[in-house]
Amino acid sequence: MGQFINLTAADGFIVPAYVAQPEGKARGAIVVVQEIFGVNSHIRAVTDRFAAQGYLAIAPATFERVQPGVELGYTDTDMTTGFGFKTAVDALPGSGVLQDIQAAIDYAGKTSGGKVGIIGFCWGGLLTWRAACMLKGLSAAVPYYGGGVTSEDEIARTPQCPVMAHFGDQDHWIPMEGIEAFKKAHPEVEVHVYSANHGFNCDQRGSYNEAAANTARERTLTFFASKLA
Repeated sequence: MGQFINLTAADGFIVPAYVAQPEGKARGAIVVVQEIFGVNSHIRAVTDRFAAQGYLAIAPATFERVQPGVELGYTDTDMTTGFGFKTAVDALPGSGVLQDIQAAIDYAGKTSGGKVGIIGFCWGGLLTWRAACMLKGLSAAVPYYGGGVTSEDEIARTPQCPVMAHFGDQDHWIPMEGIEAFKKAHPEVEVHVYSANHGFNCDQRGSYNEAAANTARERTLTFFASKLA
């Protein structure tokens, strides 16, 4: 089990983050970026699982600048609420929430003494892609079904570290033509497409796909093991 700590972003903002420590010396660190539902039980479980694999894992609360203490489930009402918070974060001036993610990366690298990777889901997948392109201190990035990643503006970005991306071919938020455009523009990115829907990794959602989740997880662990060694 992990615990919440406070990080300080470059502008002085205090952002809570859930941290899970590995047993013994960390083999590196992984920043986990939430969906639009907050650092809820699912995101904490993902963070704990990375710690069990030997990584220091940290999940910053990326809604904190617009709404403290968000922890939602996966009902339609939760979806609407979370989307509203996401919209508010997207409207923040300057680097906005990216500086909170940078604070998590900095903490992870300093505390673990090793290389840092980042992984995110849904909206967190988009933030993970932006982090790979815009932030410092990352050695690997893994966005899962990042909403918006396949837009023209996002495709135009250039990652500064190795990236593995996971998508579902039944995802109505991310059409296959967008995924194909992303793949064509970024042959350096290792892209995997599964017979699955949006949110296939989350075992608390109706779209959970165990086979796809397990395959993506094994690929992700192998990717991190090679890039964070």
